[in-house]
Amino acid sequence: MFSFFKKNKKDNVKKQGEDTVIPSKELVEDEAVADEQEVYTELSIHPSMNVPMETQYVLRFLNNELPPLKPNQVSLSGIELRAEEDQLIVSAFVRNSVSKGIRLAESSILLIGPNGEHLARKRFDLAELGEIPAKSSRPWHFNFRLSDVISAEIPSEGWKLAFEIKAPHRLDLDASWENALPVEEKEKLIQMVESLDAPKEGEVNFLGLQARKNEDSGLSVTILIRNGNDKNIQLHQLPLQVEDASGEIVAKGGFALDQFEVKANTSKPWTFIFPKELVLVKDPDLSRWKVQIVEQKETV
Repeated sequence: MFSFFKKNKKDNVKKQGEDTVIPSKELVEDEAVADEQEVYTELSIHPSMNVPMETQYVLRFLNNELPPLKPNQVSLSGIELRAEEDQLIVSAFVRNSVSKGIRLAESSILLIGPNGEHLARKRFDLAELGEIPAKSSRPWHFNFRLSDVISAEIPSEGWKLAFEIKAPHRLDLDASWENALPVEEKEKLIQMVESLDAPKEGEVNFLGLQARKNEDSGLSVTILIRNGNDKNIQLHQLPLQVEDASGEIVAKGGFALDQFEVKANTSKPWTFIFPKELVLVKDPDLSRWKVQIVEQKETV
């Protein structure tokens, strides 16, 4: 399970992958104070790994050839890539230049080609690495399933592994909103989006912002459409229902959307107007309310 090389020989063995480095604070909550001296990481084999001495010798040799890190960094340094049955096995050193041991959590890892192209992507439970000791380098396997592979061609050299660090969840305003909203209203929306917990990965949810009755007895509802995906999403049909403070359904209807896109990892506000024929309660209690998607056939 923990074999690192196609041939367990030290002759002609070289590192196939490149290195990537990020600040440790991107992955762990706290970091130790360190000086400005360069950090050379010592080889650290996971206690559960039964690695032959000859392989350890090769790993130690490759590790000693690695460039030093700056203090408080985490690096992925590619060792070897090979295809086996229905998976792609990528071996790398996980390097810790913090002056104390660290434990990593679940994180998305990218396999990147020589020209920066994405070759594969998978979310790994990095807690399995255990505690990576201070100023150490732990060899590990990252197994990508075929369903995780994006590219049809995988180069044997020049690739690299990288932590996929998402930018903070942000506001996405449609051009019509961008032009119509006063600056102070935009600032309020930005602050709101930044203050909320980001949606879970792959999740799309809806947050009510404002609900009010119209002069023609209709109901206007402004909601925040929150996209937790790493890709843009297109919405074509949105069946919605609104419940008031008592939990009663006060409006229900379907909305057809034309080229409506919510960018990756963003929240987009939009107003939906229920005409009076779709409003079910004459005087709803809108002191508290919520909106949700429902299955129904009505359109407007």
